[in-house]
Amino acid sequence: MRESQIKIPSLAELQTHRSEKWRAFPNDILPLPVAEMDFPVAEPIRQVLSEMVNTSDLGYLGPIPEMGIAFSGFAKRRWDWSVNPGYVRVATDVGVAVVELLRIFTKPGDKVLFSSPVYQNFYTWMRETRVEMVDVPFKVDPESADGTGWNHDWDGIEAAYRSGISVHLLCSPHNPLGKVYTREKLERIIALAKEYNVVVISDEIHAPLTFKETPFIPFLSLGDDAAKVGVTVTASSKGWNIAGLKCAVIISQSEKMHEKLNELPPALHYRASILGAFATVAAFEKCENWLDEAVEILDQNRNLIANLIASRIPSIGYHLPRASYLAWLDMSKLNLGVDPGLALIERAKVAFNSGHIYGELGRNHVRFNFATSPAIVTEAIERIARAL
Repeated sequence: MRESQIKIPSLAELQTHRSEKWRAFPNDILPLPVAEMDFPVAEPIRQVLSEMVNTSDLGYLGPIPEMGIAFSGFAKRRWDWSVNPGYVRVATDVGVAVVELLRIFTKPGDKVLFSSPVYQNFYTWMRETRVEMVDVPFKVDPESADGTGWNHDWDGIEAAYRSGISVHLLCSPHNPLGKVYTREKLERIIALAKEYNVVVISDEIHAPLTFKETPFIPFLSLGDDAAKVGVTVTASSKGWNIAGLKCAVIISQSEKMHEKLNELPPALHYRASILGAFATVAAFEKCENWLDEAVEILDQNRNLIANLIASRIPSIGYHLPRASYLAWLDMSKLNLGVDPGLALIERAKVAFNSGHIYGELGRNHVRFNFATSPAIVTEAIERIARAL
């Protein structure tokens, strides 16, 4: 039996952290909204950061061929996806990358398709680039094949493509619904994008944290047509808990798309952090064992939530997420008012993300970050139960 690499700090220790998660609320509020983990950073990442700080190696980020090599190796081992290392570019973070991609693939007023409820910053990125938002919401479906309780509106998606969209902005795996796209669904999107000359930007930041029962399929791994229409944006920030280090990657799969991405501003690379870039290389090259352990803990926690809800508050609606650490809870039967997230802060002293920020269908929901200790997960549910 291998020795555990992840020893989750106590609540008292976590309350000394300086990130937004731990500074946004007073200490009597249990904070579980911001998408970061309470897990200590993997040792190889700590080592490279320590070495760079100790040697004052803190200048500007320059060429880093190690990034493409590290990511392509990880992608091959993890997903059997063959990536050209030369087609991997550095960006400041996923949000900045998506904004800059929208700027080269659209002009203000062009239509961009997405499906709500979705990560709230999708709206921020589209507003920043002044595109027209075309929302084809997911459909609530308790019998959905993937068990998440939501399904795509394919008639609506196809109608949106026919209406003349320029870009389809995809959240894969999906935040906050926890969906992992099947090969069949991705191929359906690829066929539409090819037919209607649409670019698909696939945000795959949560992909390293996919659970075993639903294998993750990278968009660009699906052949020549995917390579012609797609661009992937991802990072090590979610998988290895290093969001504050500021580094993401943009991947293309075809020569033509690679050449198109030369239109991205050169400053996109140089605005990334040198610490973040080399920490990312370490994550992809040396930290898969740590990642596997993290996924095991998250798997236990997502099932712990199911058991706690069943025994303590069965009126909460919950489907096991297929990826990452974000539980999407339907609070509509608890009579908590128009904003259950706000009500739970006031009444239960526990903070989640209010579902309405993800879109109209998110109302009466909250997003619960369970990348923490089982004790804190349990305390969160107990606080809700005591407050009802």
